[in-house]
Amino acid sequence: MNRPKPLTHPIQAVTFDVGGTLVVPHPSVGEVYHRIAVGHGVTGTSPELLDQRFQKAWHAARSSPQRREEWESLVDAVFEGLSPTPPSQTFFAELYEEFGRARAWRVLPEVIPTLEALAGQGVDLGIVSNWDERLRPLLGELRLDRYFSCFAISCETGFAKPSPVIFQEALRQLGCPAATVLHVGDALREDFAGAMSAGLAALHLRRDATSRDLQIRSLEEVVEWVARSGTGRPEGRAQKFLTPDG
Repeated sequence: MNRPKPLTHPIQAVTFDVGGTLVVPHPSVGEVYHRIAVGHGVTGTSPELLDQRFQKAWHAARSSPQRREEWESLVDAVFEGLSPTPPSQTFFAELYEEFGRARAWRVLPEVIPTLEALAGQGVDLGIVSNWDERLRPLLGELRLDRYFSCFAISCETGFAKPSPVIFQEALRQLGCPAATVLHVGDALREDFAGAMSAGLAALHLRRDATSRDLQIRSLEEVVEWVARSGTGRPEGRAQKFLTPDG
């Protein structure tokens, strides 16, 4: 299922997932949770324990949180039994604000070179992400927003990946046929399968993959895939994002 199909059309645009694909929490979710919790008098925890509990709560959730109240429930689950008072009644607001700031995230090293190389090929770039209202300001603070002409965000569309609706919104903004748009993300179901079901080309990013035949291991490989496909917009809008002021 996760073997990339040959790109049969010249690629006019590439869309990207955000979390785990372009950025990762810094230094980790557990580290940030632990620092803020300790500041509010919560003891007996560790970054490692909170990372484990976050992963458990994340996987137990029906879908990735799209609204503030959904994040409240998830964070309360992480700290259940660890904090005498639920974070939703104490320090949740501080946690929520912290993850809306650039200092809580790290842009992965290959991201900027990849985006600039694709823009140099005249390829339009877009975001397709399951995220809440903090994403646009965060991308601005990280200075990533200047690379993209399309933002399909689940909290705005009302549909989350793998729904085809969010991909259709990206196609609408880009003005490209589905077969000429390549989506890249690290989630097999939400990104790879979701994009393919919507008619887009797709690559599954898995940085720990042992076989290059099944997934790509770096975003830099996207540049090679697109170059081999040919590009349908030699005068693409993406060129403008190479200017110093974006």
